[in-house]
Amino acid sequence: MIDLNHCRKATWPILLGLLLLTAPAAVQAQFIYATNNGAITLTEYTGAGGAVVISNFVTSIGEGAFYYKSGLTSVTIPGGVTNIGEFAFSGCAGLTNANIADGVVNIGEDAFNACSSLTSIAIPGSVTEIGEYGFGNCAGLTHASIGDGVTSIGEGAFSGCGLLPGIMIPGSVTNIGAFAFQSCNSLAAITVDPNNSFYSDVDGVLFDQSQSTLIQYPPGNPDGTYTIPASVNLIGNNAFSTCYYLSGVTIPGSVTNIGQDAFYGCFSMTSIAIPGSVTSIGDEAFELCPSLGSVTIPGSVTNIGDFAFADCASLTNVTIPGSVASIGQNAFNSCLSLPGITIPGSVTSIGEYAFYGCSGLTNAMIADGVTSIGQYAFGSCSSLAIVTIPASVTNIGEDAFQSCVSLKSVTIPNSVTSIGSAAFDNCWSMTNVTIPNGVASIGADAFFGCANLTSVTIPGSLTNFGEDAFVACTGLTNATFANGLTSIGYAAFYDCTGLVSVTIPGSVTDIEEYAFSACSNLTSVYFTGNASYGVSVAFGDDTATIYYLPGATGDFYAGLYLPLMLWNPLIQVGDGDFGVRNNHFGFNITGTTNFTVVVAACTNLASPVWVPLATNALVNGSFYFSDPQWTNYPSRFYSLQMP
Repeated sequence: MIDLNHCRKATWPILLGLLLLTAPAAVQAQFIYATNNGAITLTEYTGAGGAVVISNFVTSIGEGAFYYKSGLTSVTIPGGVTNIGEFAFSGCAGLTNANIADGVVNIGEDAFNACSSLTSIAIPGSVTEIGEYGFGNCAGLTHASIGDGVTSIGEGAFSGCGLLPGIMIPGSVTNIGAFAFQSCNSLAAITVDPNNSFYSDVDGVLFDQSQSTLIQYPPGNPDGTYTIPASVNLIGNNAFSTCYYLSGVTIPGSVTNIGQDAFYGCFSMTSIAIPGSVTSIGDEAFELCPSLGSVTIPGSVTNIGDFAFADCASLTNVTIPGSVASIGQNAFNSCLSLPGITIPGSVTSIGEYAFYGCSGLTNAMIADGVTSIGQYAFGSCSSLAIVTIPASVTNIGEDAFQSCVSLKSVTIPNSVTSIGSAAFDNCWSMTNVTIPNGVASIGADAFFGCANLTSVTIPGSLTNFGEDAFVACTGLTNATFANGLTSIGYAAFYDCTGLVSVTIPGSVTDIEEYAFSACSNLTSVYFTGNASYGVSVAFGDDTATIYYLPGATGDFYAGLYLPLMLWNPLIQVGDGDFGVRNNHFGFNITGTTNFTVVVAACTNLASPVWVPLATNALVNGSFYFSDPQWTNYPSRFYSLQMP
């Protein structure tokens, strides 16, 4: 026998080689070790597989030492080993037997995860902790005994052990992590040692000691229905998760909270009655319950958690009461059969992806009180044709209505100050939209690909005009820019082939690159002020004529060499046709032949509201305007405007 404690460090390589030579002949294995103050860690196995017996001098099996060694068929871990490291045997798909001797204290995170051929495991009493997912996804595991010494069973410790029929929780256990037995589809009962001071069971269902919290219903229980005892006030996280056989649960009035993932993946559940005592529905509480047809949320609930009803593909009816203040992210994501939804005014914010992918949703009524519609909130709701946005909303989030291809029109209230990037991207059925004065920001791609949009007015309040905002709006024939607008964004109207003319107000000081590029039918661009910075590339390969007013400054050519013309129509006040003639007021307009002129009128020059009266071309350089309605006003003023 070799005494390791009396060997000098210089002899280690020779010594370890000798030890390997004395290993059982069946092993034929190679190991790499690390030493630290006399402790020896097996850090890597490099052998071909088969049956491996770990030497007695090893004190620890290092992280990932046998990671995905699929040729390994069995392993014997001696009592000298105190720690099995994280991922030590993870992915050893050929491992059928793991003999863990008494002496091991800790089984690390994912230590035997995905050992799919492992059929039985006996965890000795020396072990105090089973790490997170320690035996997760051991799909062939049919028997597992937990020694009376284990105090902690980590999160997901036996999740995905689909053939495990039952489990005994010893009296020593003080902690059972979330998802410990998730997707154990054959697990019919969880039994707790009567001496356990922290946990108990009733008919194979796991509770805390006082039975006020239902911790875990066994996923493999074949009974289709279950009545929760009246002692329970909390349905714990993951309590009924992946209980595939469960079609209905009766929740008593004592329950106040439904925890995270409580009914996640209950594929057979068709209905659920939530009592009026419940105040909160946790994240993922009913996610992936594809058979759930309807649900009534009681007036006591104030919060619907993230993913609460996501992927409930058969959900046809849900009532959200006026008590709810928050609808979480993805709350009803991919509820494909939901035909309509009413959001009460008590809700202040609709979370990101809240109704994303609800392809059957045809209408969404949002009550006054909601201030924010989150990112992708109604994205890809392909049947959504009617949506009401209340006056309380100030922000429409990024992609909020992205790919709502059936949405034909939307009224944006005056309260909105921001329209997020891609908010209405690919809403190709939309024919009209009103952007109110007060909107300060339109994000990039906000109306990208709205091919049937025919008209849009850009308010003067806009300070941030995102790039590509109206790209490929090929049906757009009229784009009106209010005075006050200072900038038109990068490629904002790129490929808007329906545009024939645009008028740039004098307030615009910057037109960014490609703003109107590829507008192949654009023939006229009217500048009511000075040349805007960026004209040189704003119109790309267009063939439009640029019109400018007398006295305008700046380089309108700017390297483009587009046709440039002075817009010079004038009202002739000195000829014999000016004034009242034959019960009408009229005058001649002269200018360059075929220029188009808009005659507008107002009644108050102090606060003018100019109303267009006539639009005509100056055939042969002139046009006579006549106003037979002039007598209907105490005073009327006229102006000539660009189209």
